[in-house]
Amino acid sequence: MTQLETYYKEEVIPQLMKRFKYRNFMQVPKLSKIVLNMGLGEASQNMKLLDGAVEELQSIAGQRPVITRAKKSIAAFKLRAGMPIGCMVTLRRDRMYDFYAKLVNVALPRVRDFRGLSKKAFDGCGNYSLGIREHIIFPEVDYDKIERIKGLNVSIVTTADTDEEGRELLRLMGMPFRN
Repeated sequence: MTQLETYYKEEVIPQLMKRFKYRNFMQVPKLSKIVLNMGLGEASQNMKLLDGAVEELQSIAGQRPVITRAKKSIAAFKLRAGMPIGCMVTLRRDRMYDFYAKLVNVALPRVRDFRGLSKKAFDGCGNYSLGIREHIIFPEVDYDKIERIKGLNVSIVTTADTDEEGRELLRLMGMPFRN
């Protein structure tokens, strides 16, 4: 069990049970999975860019990403169905908790002019999504070896039923929200 998972079981569950008056600890929301997505529109013309993105996302997540492909052809973007356009990885269990701890404690404080995350990025079901403009905030990325700075989407999926429950869960687990 990771340190964050131990913290969740010993500290966060009792606080959430007290706040939302759950009768059983199985009702308490928890992290389900974290999905990292790196969309690269230019990958259709430059395959070397996609290979670099896969390697960088693998070093960030600790797991090999899947290459995503276009579902439809779009002539304006010179895109055909089946062409590679990005990569994504889904983290669960120990890797999810390790990545969450790294995101909250190491990566987000390295963002320039960081004032906290928006509380409005919940989807109505307790899940949170955030966009990272520069993937170089992660310590695993070697700044000298990257060709160009890429963006990264992070979706944190919880078992919470409402946004309020999900917000409180993430706040108790250390997510730096704006006041």
